[in-house]
Amino acid sequence: MRDFIIIGGGIAGISAAAELSKLGTVTVLEAEGALAHHASGRSAALYEPHYGLPPIVALSLASGEALRAKEGILSPRGMMVLAGAHERAAFEKERKGFNLDDLTIEEARERFPILNPDSVAYAAAADHAWDIDTDLLIQGYLKEARARGAEVLPKARAAAIVRLPDGWRVTTAQGDHEGRVLVNAAGAWVDEVAKLAGIAPLGFTPMRRSMARIPAPGGHDLSRWPMVFGVGESWYCKPDAGALIVSPAEEHPADPHDAWADDMVLAEGLARFEEKVTDPVTRLIASWAGLRTFSPDRVPVIGFAPSDPGFFWLAGQGGYGFQSAPGVSGLVGDLVAGRTPLIGAEVVAAVAPARFQ
Repeated sequence: MRDFIIIGGGIAGISAAAELSKLGTVTVLEAEGALAHHASGRSAALYEPHYGLPPIVALSLASGEALRAKEGILSPRGMMVLAGAHERAAFEKERKGFNLDDLTIEEARERFPILNPDSVAYAAAADHAWDIDTDLLIQGYLKEARARGAEVLPKARAAAIVRLPDGWRVTTAQGDHEGRVLVNAAGAWVDEVAKLAGIAPLGFTPMRRSMARIPAPGGHDLSRWPMVFGVGESWYCKPDAGALIVSPAEEHPADPHDAWADDMVLAEGLARFEEKVTDPVTRLIASWAGLRTFSPDRVPVIGFAPSDPGFFWLAGQGGYGFQSAPGVSGLVGDLVAGRTPLIGAEVVAAVAPARFQ
């Protein structure tokens, strides 16, 4: 019997595997044929530590030192928020919340040359945002976990989970796996996994978000452009490998599934983007979607289930999984080892599963 079975091979599960492998033997069960197939593989991949509710910000800030210490993980990007003349109040709220500096329209166009001065009245930006090399981060955690003997098994979807006197048995197409502690890091499927284990679901909601990759507008070199948000996160765009990713930034509730982009929603989002820029979108290189999963209060759930001290929730990271991974996995290690968490009691309480009782 292993010490830990982790269900889910996204950034949450793999970073937890690296941390828990310091404490005992680990098996990671991933339903798909490759790690990070769903939300983790479809992330916009930005480290902006001021993005999110206070507990998420705390976990993201706690992750900064570790992310910066890993060579090649972070690279400068910066961010910008744009708003029309009728959006002044919302713009001021976001400018203060993200700790952004006001820009003149001329200054904003120097950073984002396709900005449309006829439709953009306000702009603000900051340098405290970085691209995350998500594959490098996951592979680093995977290498660390395997170096300590962790098993990572693809195509191992949990078909049945049985509570044993001293742990759990998880049945998969790869056979049965037994472990003392079951860590539920199954992304959009976390409530489904809980039901299999006989644990009451907490009411997580997967939210679809669509993306499109378009050619570099006007043939521009995008390498130094910031990630740009429409105020209220009504859309965003981000340079990616010489092209531009554009998202309508929608949040549409969905059942857990291998998500795909909604063409109408994508078209509406691209129209909002086009309103604020000078270059129209003439073709798509590709489109896709991912599911960002939230708890009822939109704060992650991290900790042992009150009903069963052998069942550990690691769920509801929403769109913050990569930027908070070191802080979250450190908290997982502290809670499992019975140490006083470095993150502080207020954050521990904010993410604890017991808050839903």
